[in-house]
Amino acid sequence: MKQSKRKRVTLQQVAEHAGVSRATASLIVRNSPSVSEKTRKKVLASMKELGYVYDRIAANLRSQTSSTIGVIITDISNTFFTELLIGVHEELEKDGYTVFLGTTFDSDNRQDQLLSTMLEHRVGGIILCPVAGTSEDTIRKIQHLDVPSVLAVRELPEVESDYVGVDYSLGVQKAVQHLLQQGHKRIAFLGGTTGSTTWKERMEGYRLALENAGISIDEELVIPSGPTRSGGVEAAHQVLNISEPPTAVFCFSDLVAFGVMQGLKEKGIVPGEDIAVVGFDNVMESSVCHPTLTTVSSFARQIGKDAARCLHNQIVDKKEHHHRIILTPQLVVRESSSKKRSSS
Repeated sequence: MKQSKRKRVTLQQVAEHAGVSRATASLIVRNSPSVSEKTRKKVLASMKELGYVYDRIAANLRSQTSSTIGVIITDISNTFFTELLIGVHEELEKDGYTVFLGTTFDSDNRQDQLLSTMLEHRVGGIILCPVAGTSEDTIRKIQHLDVPSVLAVRELPEVESDYVGVDYSLGVQKAVQHLLQQGHKRIAFLGGTTGSTTWKERMEGYRLALENAGISIDEELVIPSGPTRSGGVEAAHQVLNISEPPTAVFCFSDLVAFGVMQGLKEKGIVPGEDIAVVGFDNVMESSVCHPTLTTVSSFARQIGKDAARCLHNQIVDKKEHHHRIILTPQLVVRESSSKKRSSS
């Protein structure tokens, strides 16, 4: 005999089982603070006993709003984005949102697919860290999103949107000025993809710092690469092959810097002694690697918090804001940026 399909437990059944009104049970599934803890525990116990599952999509359709937020980042393995996501969660969970995460791995096709998927699932808003070289078609899609959206980390100049990031140019200026003060003059810029706004802004800071010191850019010392550890290894090997290698290196990110230090060690060169290395982001590993990494703090968790707050404000106010929040970076000096060795 074929077993009949079990019917979904309703919120009304939960309310009756717990001896409360349906309105009270509804407040509890929506995490309202206006219900006493005693009543909350009683209703939650009934939900567990009856096997109740909250139908969030149906609730969203009834209220014409969504409590789910889509967050799209480029690389989940980069702990910068881990910190950013912690900030997003800390801020959004206070208001009862649930976060859907997507990772593009810097693929424009993947980014386009994720945007479509999140819209199909009726997210209430999107926080997007765009891929480098986002296509015109995807830019048009972002321009015409019918939900609130915030860009983070990377800007898209063609898109009018709230944006949260860091003054990348100022951060690199601080890093390069520190190396100049240590006596270095041949300072390389390794890593990053040239199509991203973050690389362009870092490059501008590199140029300004050298220009202010009366030093012309040597194009041999500027080597883009994937913003990854392996990209850093490759860039380190490449820069060591030029006729006059650098005495110091500024890296696009800490992840690239870890790869650069690995690449230097593979060639018998000691980071922090033979060649100074500076990163960008101040991820957790930078304080425990060997040598510990001098870097520029870009406050990833605060970026996440600010982006989440901007998005929430858009959802609540139902207005276009176009706020631009730029955090001030901070140089953190550690072991990897030594003074230049004398030639004697």
